[in-house]
Amino acid sequence: MKVRRREFLQLSVGAAALPVTSRFALADSYPSRPVHILVGFTPGGPTDIAARLIGQWLSERLGQPFIVDNRPGAATNIATEAVAHAPADGYTLLAAVSSNAINPALYRDLTFSFVRDIAMVAGLQTSPMVLEVNPSVPVSSVPELIAYAKANPNKVSLASFGTGTIAHVGGELFKMNAGIQMLHVPYRGSAPMVTDLLAGQVNAAFDNLPSSLEFIRQGKLRALAVTTLKRWPALPDVPALSEFQPGFEANVWVGIAAPRGTPAEIVQKLNTEINAGLDDPKIAGRMADLGAIVLRGTPAELDKAVAEQTERWATVVHNAGIKPD
Repeated sequence: MKVRRREFLQLSVGAAALPVTSRFALADSYPSRPVHILVGFTPGGPTDIAARLIGQWLSERLGQPFIVDNRPGAATNIATEAVAHAPADGYTLLAAVSSNAINPALYRDLTFSFVRDIAMVAGLQTSPMVLEVNPSVPVSSVPELIAYAKANPNKVSLASFGTGTIAHVGGELFKMNAGIQMLHVPYRGSAPMVTDLLAGQVNAAFDNLPSSLEFIRQGKLRALAVTTLKRWPALPDVPALSEFQPGFEANVWVGIAAPRGTPAEIVQKLNTEINAGLDDPKIAGRMADLGAIVLRGTPAELDKAVAEQTERWATVVHNAGIKPD
């Protein structure tokens, strides 16, 4: 059968348009069933709260439940592995955190690669850690802590909320930059660490700001520095650690991620809706109550930031000889 040139061109144009039409239809119809957001921590922490805030927002905006599914354990690797191996259809999402940029260097037997198998969708919030001491420790500044540690090598304890966590690798980076030796004391979470710090069982710690903020405000803990490049709104009188160690940065962040290969139209739809949620004063205010600020970004910008952090923390893990528990 012969097809005239005009008819052939019309058929060709129509065929080329089909994928575009189907892609837009895919984005328009998403979501058509409940979406699960996997969180690698128990309920009630900053990551869980942020995921539930944005999940409620997305449920209201998109007309389907966004269900938070807590899967704690293995430094978030249990939740992350489940998402990495899930269908790339937008119905299984991850509350990605700063630990996801550390784990590749720490755990050599993972069945997934975060950078290769997980794609960032949107940011949620970011906050600094705070370098803090029990008030009984005779220091009131970062230089004084460094001098005190040099005078008492391996006798001054520096706690973290877990081996291989951002608190641990941030502390190792601080010690390497300062040329000091402090005794690392790992805990299984921020709450028991802060309890012992308040009791004077350990001298100093790096902690998530939300977990320690009220104790700092009450004078029960002494904040020496925050780990952002600039001073933080919640503690405007506390210096940034970068003022003493130029370029130092060890932020805690939370975002939403999906299996790599999730259709770009779905990723962009989620990014747009999540960023709209971050503009909502109620959501931004709740995050501010926790000492955090909203974290906006395009998927490409966030992917790039994660790749850079993964490389940077790998250097610290290797140089410090950090091993998982």
